[in-house]
Amino acid sequence: MPPGIWHNVDMSTLHAHIGEWLGVPLPHSERDVLEMVERRLPTSAVDRLLALGFTKAEIDELIIPLRTLQHRKAKRERLTVEESDKVLRIIRALSTTEDVYDSRERSLSWLRRENPRLSNRAPLSLVGTYTGSRMVEELLGQIDEGMFV
Repeated sequence: MPPGIWHNVDMSTLHAHIGEWLGVPLPHSERDVLEMVERRLPTSAVDRLLALGFTKAEIDELIIPLRTLQHRKAKRERLTVEESDKVLRIIRALSTTEDVYDSRERSLSWLRRENPRLSNRAPLSLVGTYTGSRMVEELLGQIDEGMFV
């Protein structure tokens, strides 16, 4: 793939989504994204996911228990590196899905719907792990190339 492409997603689009959707400075490389994760995202990143259309139940299941999130906010603590990485995986999945489906509503619907190519699991349920994220990205690449609908 060309240097600016990652799993059929233009990196500049993905990086723009990361900056815009999380309200952080625009990352210019994957190294910047890694540093963002290692510095740990603020808890406001979770509020931004909610604003993008994810539910509290999805946040609780995929990133951080809501009760723990409340405590972190009260203490003005940041997300952990692992939680920050999960936020970025969800952003990456949504960005890739929007690139394929051209609509937030359709993208969220696809991410939440069980898929036979994923053993009848919803793509969103898989993005909490690196391996699951890769499976979702691979399937989206195949859909984008016209292999599956």
